[in-house]
Order: sequence, then C-alpha cells, then structure tokens
Amino acid sequence: MASDTVVVGRAGSDRLALLTIDRDAPSVEIPVERLADAIADREARGEVRWVWADTASIYPGVLKAGVRVARAWDLRLVHGILRDAEGVVDDHGLRSHREWDAGSAAPATGDTLFDLGDASTGLPDSLDAAVAEYRRQLAAIASSSTPGALRLLCAAESAGALVAAELHAAGVPWSRTAHEEMLERQLGTRRGGGLPARIEQTAAAVREALDDPTASLDSQPRLLRSLHRAGLQVTSTSRWELAEHDHPVVAPLIAYKKLMRLYTANGWAWMQEWVHDDRFRPVYVPAGVVTGRWASSGGGALQIPRSLRTAVRADPGWTLVTADVAQLEPRVLAAMARDTALAEAASGRDLYAGIVERGAVGSRAEAKLAMLGAMYGATTGESGRLLPRLRRTFPRAMQLVDDAARTGENGGVVHTWLGRTSPAAGDAWQQLQSLASDATASGADETRARRSARDRGRFTRNFVVQGTAAEWALAWLADLRARLAAFPPVDAARAASASGPMFARSPHLAFFLHDEIVVHTPLEHADAVAAAVRESAASAGRLLFGTFPIDFPLDLRIGETAEKG
Repeated sequence: MASDTVVVGRAGSDRLALLTIDRDAPSVEIPVERLADAIADREARGEVRWVWADTASIYPGVLKAGVRVARAWDLRLVHGILRDAEGVVDDHGLRSHREWDAGSAAPATGDTLFDLGDASTGLPDSLDAAVAEYRRQLAAIASSSTPGALRLLCAAESAGALVAAELHAAGVPWSRTAHEEMLERQLGTRRGGGLPARIEQTAAAVREALDDPTASLDSQPRLLRSLHRAGLQVTSTSRWELAEHDHPVVAPLIAYKKLMRLYTANGWAWMQEWVHDDRFRPVYVPAGVVTGRWASSGGGALQIPRSLRTAVRADPGWTLVTADVAQLEPRVLAAMARDTALAEAASGRDLYAGIVERGAVGSRAEAKLAMLGAMYGATTGESGRLLPRLRRTFPRAMQLVDDAARTGENGGVVHTWLGRTSPAAGDAWQQLQSLASDATASGADETRARRSARDRGRFTRNFVVQGTAAEWALAWLADLRARLAAFPPVDAARAASASGPMFARSPHLAFFLHDEIVVHTPLEHADAVAAAVRESAASAGRLLFGTFPIDFPLDLRIGETAEKG
C-alpha cells in the first residue's frame, strides 16, 4: 500500500484539521482530544507520514495517550535547515516566511494532553499555513543542488524530533537509592541545612592552607584575592591553571571544586526535581547546536558525570544495552574525504592505534592529540608540531578540514555531508575585517582581525566534521528506533512500571548523548537488541557514505547499569 502524507493543523480553538495530501478528498476536522485516536486509526491502515508544525508541541500528547507514530515531518526544524542551506538557490519563498523561525515549545506536561503551541512558540499552526509551508519545503528541496542529500537530512532531523519526545516519555530508569548512596559515598552525610560532611571538611582544608578561616570559596573574585594573598598569582581558579602551581592549597581546592560541582549539578536537589517514579526525564532539544548536535533544556542530560551512571538501573526483569561509537568524528572525516588511508587505519581496530601503525606518529597519545587538533583547530603547540605528519600520511582528510578552515577565515560558509550549512559571518565580523584591510588600520585592528579570522576558521573546520557526525547519529537513531518497534511486547506482568504506555512492554531507547545510546529492554530480548544496535550503526554508515570502506565499531555492553568499564 502506498504511503500517505497527512498534514495536521488547527481548525479552531479546540479543533484540528487533517488533510491527506495528493488525494482528492477534503480535510477532516476532529476535536483536539481525538488526535491520538485519529493517528492510531491511520497508522493501523498503512504507512503514513505526519506533517505538523512542531513535534515537541504535538507528539508528547500523542505518546501520553498511548499512541506512537512511525514517521513525521517537522516543519519548524526542516524550515531551519532549508532557510540556511547553501544548496537551496530557489527557495520558492521559504526564506521570506520568517514566522517559521520561531523556537520549539517545551514538551507538554501536566494535565494538558495537547499543546499545539501557537501562543508559546509563535509558529503558525493553521492547516492552510502548514500545507503552504510543506509545499514550499518540498519545492525548495527538489530544486536544490543536492535534493537527495537534503531530503535525507530533513527526514533524519524529523525522526530525531520523534526520538527526543520518546526519550522524554520513556525516561531513563533511575535508582534513587543508588544515587543517594553514591552522593553519601562521595560527598558525605548531610547535616541539617548545611553542606555534606566531606565538602565541609575539604573547605576547612582549603581555608587552612590559605591561612584564611573566612575565605569565600564560592565567589570567584574573593577566592582569587585570597589566593593572591597566599602567594598564588593565578588569573582563574580553573583546575588546569591551579595544577601548574606547587602550593598546599592546590589539591584541596581542586577537590572542593569537584565535590561542589557534583553537589550543585546532580545532588539531592537535582534528584528531587528531575527523578520521579524511578525515571529521569530530561528535556532534549534536537538541533539545539548549530552543527545539528542536540542540546538539553532541562535536567542536564548531556552532562551526566561518569560517577552518576551507577544510578541508571534497569527495572527487574529488564536490562540495559549501552553502546557508544569509537572515534566517531575521525571516522566520519575519513568517509567525507574519501581518504582510504585513514579508513584503512581505522578498519577493525582502534583508529589511533592504526595511525601509529601507519607511522604517522609515535604513540597513541600523539595520534589522538594530532587528530583532535586537526578537527578542532588546535594548530599550535604539540598538536601543531604533529599536524604536518598527518598531512603527509592522510592528505585527503587533512585537506578537507584545512579547506573548511580557509573558507571560514575568508568569511565563507561550509556545509555538512548532507547539506546543513554553517551560519554566515556576522556584520561585526565583516566590519572588523574591512577595517583591518583599510590602509589606515592600526596594528591592533589587524591583530584583532587575524584572531577573529582564525577563530572563524576553527569553527568551520570543526563544523563540517561535527555536523556530519551528528547526521550519522540521527541516521543511527532513526534506524534503531524502527528496529526496536518491531520487537514483540512482553506480557503485562513484566512491564517496565514507569516507562509510559508506549514503552512499558517493549525494548526502547532510553538515553542518547552525541555518539552513545542506552536501550532499556526485557532480558529475553537483550541479545537481539544488541544485534539490532550493531546493525543499525552499520546501516547508518551505508546510508550516508555508500560503499566507502569505513566501519563504525561500537563499545557495547549489556548489564543492569550503564556504567562504563
């Protein structure tokens, strides 16, 4: 049966209109609260792609009602891609419709089932507006220089929005007991309304080393003054600068900062706010970074410290399949550049060890330092010394990032493998370069302009690699999501009690962080889920890079917790 495309839009204050595009039939109006039923009915009848203004506004309510969609098209996210895409020459009026630039709504919470978001996001949400924008987007893609790649990127971005809503709905299985035990083990017991014991003890050690019993440790300016009085002429309290000094205060101060970071970022107050019913439900923001990487607007999912992973605990009768990709960005760089030498260094092994075996550098540490320098623009110091060796051994890969940096330094834009385009240089940047090129420019102006150009070059150098790695990750998520949906549910007696109606009885994605996923699965499906995770990673590589011989090996673990070895 052919796939249908159904556009969803508002038809009134409490009604929605659904229009099946390219069918000679009128739109159908339904009450807002019937949307989940309508979606379930259409999904049961065959393949369908849902087109709506903003997944984050609509899909959480659908999930809450126990209904899941297979495919969707997020008009807001796609508009952002096409608006900035260098490959879109004829935009068919898309760029003039700035109302689609509005931000996403927060996921629907509380008692409201559907929040279509016109008041909170500013997005147009009528059926006519959605249909018109969808047609503009399709026309812009079709007439672009790379329609296949852009269409794939837009579909992957939209699939990622579905995954983000599902991750929030399913939640990360979380043990408050394990979390509290870890906090007490590392921070010590709490004493009334004061700080935990170990933090207080460490603070006392810092003040003793400073010979300043009243030193303020949580005010950067005051702490710096105390350090200066103690003879440490530091400009910051960063761990790296402190470690350069031999003084009794260094060790306890670094320890204090580490303990306070855990206490403030993931302590008891964080747990009280974010962990409920044995689930941590962070708020993900797809494409929250200009490269296409995700961000988080609540819960700090992208900054969970390693020590806290012991609190990620599978439900009884379930387990976790955790997988992260080894050296994702260098592998993506090899594939983008079609650098067979770098691909061979990565084939079936640790990529950095492979670089050493090819004689480019002398140690794994040097290989990692040089490669990260090549991708992130650290072209001075030790990394800069090693870069010429990489250029000789892997010329195609190094030329790709060097060319991207040069384009950025000259004020140009670059794009990822599928066509996400970097932001243009701003007016202030252009004015600075213009000022520096004037015959009357001062030496200070020229220095500032050169520094600004180098900074932009470092940004564009990394944009092409990090952005393409984000595209690979989206493809991995989308493929794995479809594979997991095909698993048979377990009986209700062994349901995951807090995962929500759509995820309580079947394997599902529970966590995502750039190049790592965690799947929560019934024990009997664990091996098959692990195979699906591997197969989807391989499939993502083929989807983006075809037959180019690059692999994406996974560090995959099956166990009760998401702790790394």
